[in-house]
Amino acid sequence: MFVLTVDQRHSRRSGDRIDDLLHGLAGRTRGRVRGFERTAGDEVQGVLDHPGAVVDLVTDLVRQDDWSIGIGVGPVDLPLPASTRAGSGAAFTLARDAVTRAKSRPTGLAVSGASAGGAAHAQAALDLLAALAQRRTDRGWEGRRPCGRRALPGRDRRAARDHQAGRVATAARRRLAPRAASAGAGGPPAGGGRRVRAG
Repeated sequence: MFVLTVDQRHSRRSGDRIDDLLHGLAGRTRGRVRGFERTAGDEVQGVLDHPGAVVDLVTDLVRQDDWSIGIGVGPVDLPLPASTRAGSGAAFTLARDAVTRAKSRPTGLAVSGASAGGAAHAQAALDLLAALAQRRTDRGWEGRRPCGRRALPGRDRRAARDHQAGRVATAARRRLAPRAASAGAGGPPAGGGRRVRAG
């Protein structure tokens, strides 16, 4: 399972944008287990079960450059309550750790999982995807072309950039999927609650 905790950056300067964010997220039902809710102040949290949905959502959020995004990969305690705010389990704890780290990372996102190595692989793919998503100008894309290769026309540059971003997004989905499966392994949680395996 994937728990995403999203915290607004610079809310004192730009004002509270959480209502707008929640409105935009309301229509995104793919992979949604529990919808996004405001949890505290300028922060929202939601529960997803599909790596592709996680990657798509993260891509959209990093383009806005207004959010710190924490992704927790792991089991959750069952039964999940109707409200995301009332949820518990490893994935919720990991998402809290991740969003704290995301606030000091250049890409504004962080992944935490039961497997440190697995989370690092997913982090690397998502960081690359975030860097591509945040590169908004053709000049930025030109800086990536190999030495000595002629600059592409604007339309071709955009097509090449979109193609590369698509390949990175696919890699990120694949790296998140096994992370979710492995993070779900383990014994029952303390207190006798049931767990659901991630993914």
